Amino acid sequence: MKKIEIYDPAMCCPTGLCGPAIDPELTRMATVVHALKQQGYPIERFNLANEPAAFVSNSLIKEAITDGVDTLPITLVDGAIVRRGSYLSNAELAELTGLEEKKFAVVNGEKPKVRLTLK
Repeated sequence: MKKIEIYDPAMCCPTGLCGPAIDPELTRMATVVHALKQQGYPIERFNLANEPAAFVSNSLIKEAITDGVDTLPITLVDGAIVRRGSYLSNAELAELTGLEEKKFAVVNGEKPKVRLTLK
C-alpha cells in the first residue's frame, strides 16, 4: 500500500463544516480520509494550525512552504510530492489505492450520516 500524507493550510477544522461557509472540498476530503482509515489504508492529514511540527520536520514540506503557504494543500505519496495547491480527486485516489471510488463514501458498509443544523 502506498502511504498518503496530506498537508493542509491552517484551518480550524479539516471537515469544512465550521466557519461562515461550508467548503465542500474539505468535506469531501474528510470523508475520503475517514473511509480510507476505516479500511486500514495508511493515510494521514496534517493541519498547519494544529500540527506545525509535522510541517517543519518534513524537509520536502518545509522547503515547499519557505516562500509562503499558498502552495498548500500538498499531497505526498510514499514521500514524494504529487500535488500542490489542491487535493487529489476521488478518481486519482482510487487509482493510487486500488479501491473503487464508491468506497470513499461508504464507511463500515454504510454511507456516513451527517446532521446539519442551519440557523
